[in-house]
Amino acid sequence: MKISQHTVPSIHYRLSNQQGEVLESSFDMQPMVYLHGANNLIPGLEKALEGKATGDIVDVTVDAEDAYGPYHDGLRQEVPLSAFGDIEDIIPGMRFIAETEMGQRPVQVTEVKDDTVVVDGNHPLAGQALVFHVEVMDIREATEEEIAHGHIHAHGGCGSKGGCCGGEGEEGCCSEEQGGGCGSGGCGCH
Repeated sequence: MKISQHTVPSIHYRLSNQQGEVLESSFDMQPMVYLHGANNLIPGLEKALEGKATGDIVDVTVDAEDAYGPYHDGLRQEVPLSAFGDIEDIIPGMRFIAETEMGQRPVQVTEVKDDTVVVDGNHPLAGQALVFHVEVMDIREATEEEIAHGHIHAHGGCGSKGGCCGGEGEEGCCSEEQGGGCGSGGCGCH
């Protein structure tokens, strides 16, 4: 079987930046499992995996445009500290959901000043080309329910906490037994 629309590949991956620094790896965890063709991976990686079979190894550099897109300066803003309400001890690296004109958007604190906080709505890897080493461990057909929901309902779950292979959605991909299931946000594989 080859990776194609509505298959469920199980992959191990190592993500590095162009300087060779490893940013994330699934090799010390369970393989990541995802529904192919449902925007659960960044577009460039999904395209590189199309047609691959169990046992295949893929080494690919994905340009920023096919990963997390370009960096947008307008998504970096300085907001009043009072906007964080009763939250104390705000430090760089903290993540929040901000209400914007375009709806809710995840932001990360990049700097804390006396009365303001600098937040960035860009993905941490926006504007960067990403280097992937991927090993295809297994492939199966997706169930009708998985296709309808747009994500897997696997028993093995996915090993990627935070999942830089992430695509468009934020719904869970882990099975109910793992505390995940539909819409839970459970294991962060996309």
